[in-house]
Amino acid sequence: MKNLKINNRFTAELPADPNETNEVRQVSNALFSYVNPTKPSNPKLIHTSQEVAETVGISTDEIQSESFLNVFSGKEILPETRPFAMCYAGHQFGNWAGQLGDGRAINLTEVTHNDESFMLQLKGAGRTPYSRTADGLAVLRSSVREYLCAEAMHHLGVPTTRSLSLILSGDQVLRDILYNGNAAYEKGAIVCRVAPSFIRFGSFEMLTARNELQNLKQFVEYNIKYYFPEIKGEPKEQYLQFFKTVADTTREMILHWQRVGFVHGVMNTDNMSIHGITIDYGPYGWLENYDPNWTPNTTDSQYRRYRFGNQPQIAQWNLYQLANAIYPLINEAEPLEKILESFMIDFESDYKDMFLSKLGLFISTETDNTLIDDLETVLQLSETDMTIFFRNLNNVQKSDSPEKAIERIQDSFYIPEQISGTILESWQKWFTLYIERLHTEPLSDKERSEKMNTINPKYVLRNYMAQLAIDAADQEDYSLIDELYQLLQKPYEEQPEFQKWFAKRPDWARSKVGCSMLSCSS
Repeated sequence: MKNLKINNRFTAELPADPNETNEVRQVSNALFSYVNPTKPSNPKLIHTSQEVAETVGISTDEIQSESFLNVFSGKEILPETRPFAMCYAGHQFGNWAGQLGDGRAINLTEVTHNDESFMLQLKGAGRTPYSRTADGLAVLRSSVREYLCAEAMHHLGVPTTRSLSLILSGDQVLRDILYNGNAAYEKGAIVCRVAPSFIRFGSFEMLTARNELQNLKQFVEYNIKYYFPEIKGEPKEQYLQFFKTVADTTREMILHWQRVGFVHGVMNTDNMSIHGITIDYGPYGWLENYDPNWTPNTTDSQYRRYRFGNQPQIAQWNLYQLANAIYPLINEAEPLEKILESFMIDFESDYKDMFLSKLGLFISTETDNTLIDDLETVLQLSETDMTIFFRNLNNVQKSDSPEKAIERIQDSFYIPEQISGTILESWQKWFTLYIERLHTEPLSDKERSEKMNTINPKYVLRNYMAQLAIDAADQEDYSLIDELYQLLQKPYEEQPEFQKWFAKRPDWARSKVGCSMLSCSS
């Protein structure tokens, strides 16, 4: 890694924890603590993203080097760097949790390449002062899921962290996958994550909650200086522009989640990035059947706070907490409230346009809201696969009858025999309106189909697919990880060689651990 351009501005310019012992504790008047990764006993490289390596300035030859393996497993420290863990707080499931921090993540360094800055972070590299009662390690199954998902999201066009490497530690890690008292040892692993930074809403909440207002001011200005340099003006106006920018990019991120059917599962304020990128892949999932009430998180199974259909509202709620955190710098509620109110207004407008584009409709009409609402209703009358439905909808032609249109999307039905009686009538009624609507569009069937195929992915990382890769990797077969990695780099393309992955969730995966709902340790 001789060509890495180290740029440790976070640790150089922001207040550090003076206590450099790696003991779990409350950390005040600091934004980070220095801490070294736990050295793995026998690291082994499983997979690397050459694209991400090149993005941060690592050559193809270096990926295969012993130095790469040692640095990104935590066994060695890069010269002229000091790894650190961030201190932040947050609201978890709507409740104030106080200090949280990087409990199983350690930031190795910041680098600059092609005029872009990146933070390199190891997840699962050992205890930090913020690990609380945990060990700071990660297991193979959760690491495979994070590694693949971040790259899948990027190629879907969803703002996200990236994955550089997936490495086995060679050590055993004790985990209770379902929190039911049946702990067992699993293989340990480390993922290197890459992002502009890993700064969260909770970083600002922590400073305000502790009344560290000078640090708050310094931190907001630091973020504006390096991540939002286009923001100019008087200090108060800059702070408002900062908040508006975070709100806008967060809205765009959530819109993409809803477009591809992604459910984050743990939208706590400490899991929300100021860059409007998806971070912290835990119990995530893609909708199988179209169910706005679905959440992949077992911890959230009772109240379903973070269900698919509630993600926009939760994003707004989280932004309220960020607004409260920076309020002491502004001392005016009204301008912050205007930004928060416009969030949902703008989202609803953008959501309508996005949904219409999924339908291949690009000219707005007065009946659009009814068309969308009716479809969201009929999709839930029986189990209908979201990804397959929208992908196959491109095959519907203006000359089709409603019956022919239903035939074209019938592969998306989990229980085809349910499409009868009133359910069939509802589908026929909707397709009658849809086909009429298609006749108002100037695009030909072929042109519309091609455009829809750039919006509706053919392949997404379904939980059962990730679980199959995990099961194989547990037997030291990493070929499926690479196969899915290659597949998910081109999610909008047909890829006939991978057609088997364009399929509904198999029956065996309906309730299998890891294939439906997951715990926060997943």
